[in-house]
Amino acid sequence: MWLYSKLSNVMGPQRLFYTIIFPFLAFFTSFAFVIYPLKDFIHPYGAMNAVLDVVGDRFAAPLAIISNWSFCLFYVASELWGSVVVSVLFWGFANQICTVEEAKQFYPLFGLGANVALIFSGRAVKYFSQVRANLPPGVDGWALSLKGMMSLVLGFGLLIALNYFLVNKFLLPKAKLPQASKPKTKKKKANMSVPESLKFLAGQKYIRDLATLVVAYGISINLVEVTWKSKIKAQFPNPNDYSAFMGDFSTYTGVVTFTMMLVSRFIFRKFGWGTAALITPVVLFITGIAFFSLVLFSDALTPSIAALGMTPLMAAVLVGAAQNIFSKSSKYSLFDPCKEMAYIPLDAETKVKGKAAIDVVCNPLGKSGGALIQQFLILGFGSLSASTPYLAVFLFGIIILWIKSSLSLSEQFSEVTKEDIKSEMKEQDTTDIKIESKVGEGGMVEGEVVAKEKSE
Repeated sequence: MWLYSKLSNVMGPQRLFYTIIFPFLAFFTSFAFVIYPLKDFIHPYGAMNAVLDVVGDRFAAPLAIISNWSFCLFYVASELWGSVVVSVLFWGFANQICTVEEAKQFYPLFGLGANVALIFSGRAVKYFSQVRANLPPGVDGWALSLKGMMSLVLGFGLLIALNYFLVNKFLLPKAKLPQASKPKTKKKKANMSVPESLKFLAGQKYIRDLATLVVAYGISINLVEVTWKSKIKAQFPNPNDYSAFMGDFSTYTGVVTFTMMLVSRFIFRKFGWGTAALITPVVLFITGIAFFSLVLFSDALTPSIAALGMTPLMAAVLVGAAQNIFSKSSKYSLFDPCKEMAYIPLDAETKVKGKAAIDVVCNPLGKSGGALIQQFLILGFGSLSASTPYLAVFLFGIIILWIKSSLSLSEQFSEVTKEDIKSEMKEQDTTDIKIESKVGEGGMVEGEVVAKEKSE
């Protein structure tokens, strides 16, 4: 966020876009074709093992991170890709050229393409899993998979950059941009430092509530996913089977989300922003009850589950998959568009600084917050299974806070939107013309534009 904040002060939107996206593509490509093949030479396995013998097993985790530093760097870059490229760059561009009303119509549709890609990416992951399973002994299947998948990332990343260039070069100069995309009259501070930006944002209830939504989602989904993935690992100990299952999971998530994207347009038009924002936490709450009930009371449910022809472990895996599919589909189709719409009525400074702070800081903060909760509980109770009941308590408490913040933000969003509408109507009322209408022959309504009287 610090780097993005600094770059946004000295670069235009187009230059900033390319400056952010191309280093990601360069790293992902170099990791697959250069760094990973050299892993045995650049990773200090021997040195870290010697240190581990001296300091003991309690430092095994941080030493493992150092030993596998390039893998950790790849994981961090992959996480940042979603936060920076998707959330900040794409949605930031969309927010600049769309009004609230346009967003209600088109933001859900923007996710359709992403979820079609999710369907095909799931198929790609499963394909590479099957390729690895059929390779002869001695061949590094993961290296082959990485080269194939990162080649796809590079190719589609270049297409993103080309499409952005063409839109800015040929479409936007001819387009009539909405008034809402223009900077508002509020005085803007120049070149705010990162501490000043955070202090500026922390002082606004609107931004705090929006940040709470993002952090709450990150913590909630992390608490559920870790427990669920531990069940998947127990059910599919073979890495290829695990990878193939996750490929199917991605495909089904894309299909359900695609369907939800279509339904979400009706939800936004019929029920509005507030209802759409509440659906994701409510879905996560209900499905979370089903999943944790199955995990915690598996012994009592064993006879019923056996009658269905499956083990309690497999039932937990399938119910957890359904829980993640429906919660993520509602997140992609409703929560993300709601979050992006919430930025639109804000002034230019709050929109830019607030989005960078929330997307780049609050997204990782939610995930790391969920991880910290789990670590403390595991240290306190000895294992993940023993701490599962307490994870459920934390999950439902956080979701309740999420729902409360959604209700508060809904009221504020409505007020800000109404103020924008009143402001636009006031501007229109200052014009020197008015429209007069009357019922003409045949019952048809006729209208004409005439000059206003001076007294008006």
